[in-house]
Amino acid sequence: MKEIKEYSLLPHNTFGMDVKASVFVEYGSVAELKAILSNKDYLKPSWLHIGGGSNLLFTADYEGTVLHSAIHGYEVVDENDKTVDIRVGAGEVWDDFVAFAVRHGWYGAENLSLIPGEVGASAVQNIGAYGAEVKDLIVSVETLEVSTGQERVFANDECHYAYRESIFKKELKGKYIVTHVTYRLGKHPLFNLEYGNVRGELEKRGCEITLDNVRNTVIEIREAKLPDPKVQGNAGSFFMNPVVSRLQFEALQREYPEIPHYNMGGDRVKIPAAWMIDRCGWKGKQVGNAGVHSKQALVLVNCGGATGREIVDLSRQIQESVFLKFGITVSPEVNFI
Repeated sequence: MKEIKEYSLLPHNTFGMDVKASVFVEYGSVAELKAILSNKDYLKPSWLHIGGGSNLLFTADYEGTVLHSAIHGYEVVDENDKTVDIRVGAGEVWDDFVAFAVRHGWYGAENLSLIPGEVGASAVQNIGAYGAEVKDLIVSVETLEVSTGQERVFANDECHYAYRESIFKKELKGKYIVTHVTYRLGKHPLFNLEYGNVRGELEKRGCEITLDNVRNTVIEIREAKLPDPKVQGNAGSFFMNPVVSRLQFEALQREYPEIPHYNMGGDRVKIPAAWMIDRCGWKGKQVGNAGVHSKQALVLVNCGGATGREIVDLSRQIQESVFLKFGITVSPEVNFI
């Protein structure tokens, strides 16, 4: 276990906010986490568990304890001729796990390549990209209850997954800490190429459809659209794509026939937030030290020396203009701390 006081969180948030935590504690096992939770002094006056910090925006120093998992490892826990179940430590880097799966010829995670963050956060956030969501891979989520230190395993259906949502973000927020996640991957080719321009990019390159080629293509698409947080602070997609009723969508479509959309089944239609933000004139715009990326309107960036408050203010201006133009509220995917 590692404990550091007055610890800079600069390496732990992709927006590049140089804020401090009163105490930073990193644990490497379930036993160490149990010991931490049994010592209530660690949890006073407040505590926060973080992963890679790719979904956080710090607006000030954190006056409390920041916990971070260093639980690592991959373990095959079940296997047959069709699927393999992999138990992964919550502190593993998510993209390292995707690379691990691709190297072994296991299908299902490749569309989620290069998403920043760690394995534990994947199960909390229900990360997704290019028509894939991690909820479709998760078998179970192992946790510790914060108040008691007791172990509890959540089956997939107990996690109440929805678009960028889970029980860990709502009803049980702050009540459990993820220690391991078990994923089920396929052994036979099954690709999802219809969302975005994955298939088109593969065809343009004349690539055979293989795990390696799909992963590399997704990485290239993401790198072309999204800034590297090591170069320019950002948290990837800042806003969630709103899901509206078909009636509301059809009304918008009459006014904007070119509006892109994705049918979600039933009466629900997803509209890309980036398209609306772009139509409001925000792409490439800078306000103070905060800005909107020039290649992807969904990404807010630290243009150099921005404070968390500047990023928050910019996001609220964007929300207001989108609502005034389209009558739709775009909600942040990023958590303000």
